[in-house]
Amino acid sequence: MKKVNIVFVHGLWADGSSWNAVAPALIAEGHEVISVQNPLSSLADDVAATKRAFAKLEGPIVLVGHSWGGVVIGV
Repeated sequence: MKKVNIVFVHGLWADGSSWNAVAPALIAEGHEVISVQNPLSSLADDVAATKRAFAKLEGPIVLVGHSWGGVVIGV
């Protein structure tokens, strides 16, 4: 079975490293994992950073957003 791609989007008071405890286990299972490092300069900039992460992946993507990240992935 093909594994899915997982894109993590952090909250406003965090950065991409906030997913470091979760990502290694998913990678070990064979998933491609990207933790987006949003600039937090504007919603548009954060959406653009997240879309750049999508461009690196092929196949299905599961989006995971926390706090502000939920707003970014909802746009």
